[in-house]
Amino acid sequence: MEAFWNTLEGWLEGLIANLPNIILAVLVLVASIFLSRFIKTYAGKVVSRFSGNHTINGLLANIITSGFLMVMLFVVLGILGLDRALTSLLAGAGVVGLAVGLAVQEPLMNLFSGILMSTKSLYNVGDLIETNGYFGKIRKVNLRSTILEQLSGEEVLLPNKSIIQNPLTNYTVSGRRRLALSCGISYGEDLEKVRAVTVKAVKDNVEYDERFPVEFYYEGYGDSSINFIVRFWLADITQKGLLNAQSESVIAIKKAFDQHDIMIPFPIRTLDFGIKGGEKLNTMLKASAMNGKE
Repeated sequence: MEAFWNTLEGWLEGLIANLPNIILAVLVLVASIFLSRFIKTYAGKVVSRFSGNHTINGLLANIITSGFLMVMLFVVLGILGLDRALTSLLAGAGVVGLAVGLAVQEPLMNLFSGILMSTKSLYNVGDLIETNGYFGKIRKVNLRSTILEQLSGEEVLLPNKSIIQNPLTNYTVSGRRRLALSCGISYGEDLEKVRAVTVKAVKDNVEYDERFPVEFYYEGYGDSSINFIVRFWLADITQKGLLNAQSESVIAIKKAFDQHDIMIPFPIRTLDFGIKGGEKLNTMLKASAMNGKE
């Protein structure tokens, strides 16, 4: 019992001896908590001058505030003379930090990918994009994931990490989009006439960006046709605008070809009966008859 009272007395004497340090540490801690509020507000204002992304601004302000509080915590521990505890705390924090980092590696990758995407402005809400095998409009972007609405109505949640690590096509960011339409005409047509008729049909019946010309190019010789491509920049770069322009182009070109007696050929297969190479027809018929008798 005497040993207990001696221990308690030693603790009381130590408390009295360290009372000034304890009071100072409490004052520093309280002042740090109040000061952190002003630091967070000021940090948010400073960061907003360099970034227009509110999510990123809030995240950076919280990181700065947390760093300040961490520094002040170490100061408080130093005032209390808990140097050994501080050393042990740092060592333990390193081990715990490593374990936590391995456990939340995937969420952290998505978080930092979201920060990188926000600072680089890869896309914005409403943009039409294609990535990771999905095609649609951006509906929502946060620091962990991106919500994509496909043209058929389904919503797809894509981790930001997968977007950063894979190719992404943005059909909106440039403000321009071009339609390319392929077709073929028979070998007996006048190629210059076909080009003139096709370009005029598009110009007269399809809404396109008139700042750029309608382009027409022959691509080569196909099995049954001479193939060409006609392309032009869209006046409406949305997906609906592209589909409308494509539909109107098909109608206009077919109608113009019918009016000018230009034929879009069906697939044709030519049989060679001994004219140049191959087997003669009478030989093939004899062989077929003999096989039938057997």
